[in-house]
Amino acid sequence: MGALQFESKLPKNEVSIFTVMSEMATQHQAINLSQGFPNFETDKKLKKLVNKAMKNGYNQYPPANGVIALREAISHKIEALHDTFYDPISEITVTSGATEALYCAITAFVHPGDEVIVLKPAYDTYEPTVELSGGKVVPIQLKGAGYELDWQEVEQAITSRTRMIIINTPHNPTGKVFSEEDMLKLELLLKDTAILLLSDEVYEHLIFDEKVHQSASKFPNLAERAIVCASFGKTFHNTGWKTGYCVAPAELMKEIRKIHEMTTFSVNHPMQRAYSEYLKDERTYLDLPNFYQQKRDLFLNLIKSSKFSYTPSEGTYFQLLDFSAITRERDTEFAKRLITEHNLASIPVSVFNLDQKDHHQLRFCFAKTDETLERAAEILCTL
Repeated sequence: MGALQFESKLPKNEVSIFTVMSEMATQHQAINLSQGFPNFETDKKLKKLVNKAMKNGYNQYPPANGVIALREAISHKIEALHDTFYDPISEITVTSGATEALYCAITAFVHPGDEVIVLKPAYDTYEPTVELSGGKVVPIQLKGAGYELDWQEVEQAITSRTRMIIINTPHNPTGKVFSEEDMLKLELLLKDTAILLLSDEVYEHLIFDEKVHQSASKFPNLAERAIVCASFGKTFHNTGWKTGYCVAPAELMKEIRKIHEMTTFSVNHPMQRAYSEYLKDERTYLDLPNFYQQKRDLFLNLIKSSKFSYTPSEGTYFQLLDFSAITRERDTEFAKRLITEHNLASIPVSVFNLDQKDHHQLRFCFAKTDETLERAAEILCTL
């Protein structure tokens, strides 16, 4: 490139751990329990609805903020579940996956010098997006191998420069779920401040053992300052369709839409039409906790004779396994060896932690066919 010189805007960013592990899994023909996507089919009914929309001519640009029928369906779902009304016209935007919603929300409000509190371990797009906007990440590590949240530490981290707090419940990668008490503490903490809340709730319908999802939209003093991001791809087993949404009060959504218009402008039209029809049957999402809990329980039952230890995941479709009884290797090294020597892919948790804190845990995705889980468990039980 000759004399061409430039300065990276994300000098610390390397190739994503998801890319690394998935490429290794492909190279070694390993069972891939690393990246968070199901390996079973999307509901045939939903696929037929997409096909129907295509045949009916919905193949050009949809409205920039989303098909109104879908926004109305989202509004109805949230009101039914959390007793909060979002105006489909001014407070709901359909996005290219939840990642775009997160990007737009951060970019719209974080200015150079603003501080953003991020709870670690954290999904790996939060911090780079804050940095691209010139903001300063203020990381708070969840405590111990059980990832407990210290609200006093959160309170102490708040300064006059704090612009936003980012939370994720159910939580990736730990599977932890925020309690009502957690949300009430957060509500009290943010009361009478100008701090925004970005609530990543992409696994909102994947929650187990009779627990209830505590959405930020459910709590009035949080909802008034919250941007809630969600994902149809995670909910309905079609991550490749890249369709999500965010909801927020109108004055906040107005700014988010300015960024949305400059990034994707609009989202795939026939799939939005399909989702709007599919959501009319509330069982499509209300039955998911039982469906995925059966997957989790099957996986844990299959590995009960292994040397791994664990606490059953409270939500998401991820399960952490502690391998301390097997090896004292770093989790990154053990994860790679698990692929190269045993043909099984997982995700090392330390990559999401502050200072790469290593609790000797790997994250496994159990959104797989029973056959895949059985094959993976056979490997885990031999270690």
